[in-house]
Amino acid sequence: MSEQEAVEPVAAGAPPVPQGRYVAAVVDGDLVHSAGMTPRRDGRLLVTGRVGDTVGVAEAAEAAGIAVRNALRACTAAAEAAGRVLTRPVRMRVWVACSAGFTGQSTVADGASAVLAQVFGPDLLPVRAAVGALALPGGAPVEVELVAALAPAGPR
Repeated sequence: MSEQEAVEPVAAGAPPVPQGRYVAAVVDGDLVHSAGMTPRRDGRLLVTGRVGDTVGVAEAAEAAGIAVRNALRACTAAAEAAGRVLTRPVRMRVWVACSAGFTGQSTVADGASAVLAQVFGPDLLPVRAAVGALALPGGAPVEVELVAALAPAGPR
């Protein structure tokens, strides 16, 4: 299976609509950068709250998986518009809205990493940062930003 065939099931559908004055993703050279993506479907947050308070770790990890799928959709759409395809994720940042003293940000971020491992394989995981935050846009418990490498699109 090609990299593009692996990405298509996860990246199927329209990219998320930005919730402000920005674009969902931008191609720069051989990289595509997503905006921060929250766990939204059809513009609606699926979960809100702080991890370690009103949101459990497993629920937050699942939300991170949804958010990274949104980032993949945005990156795929931008890449296709530029005649390119995603070859691998390079860097991922996962912000976790959490209560004071919560230290399981990495466990939450593993939910996003699991999706990337499913799509690209465990040997192509990106470098990653998992950072705690007081609050995220709209009350989201997680926000994921993704940078992926690109290659020219081949014949279909």
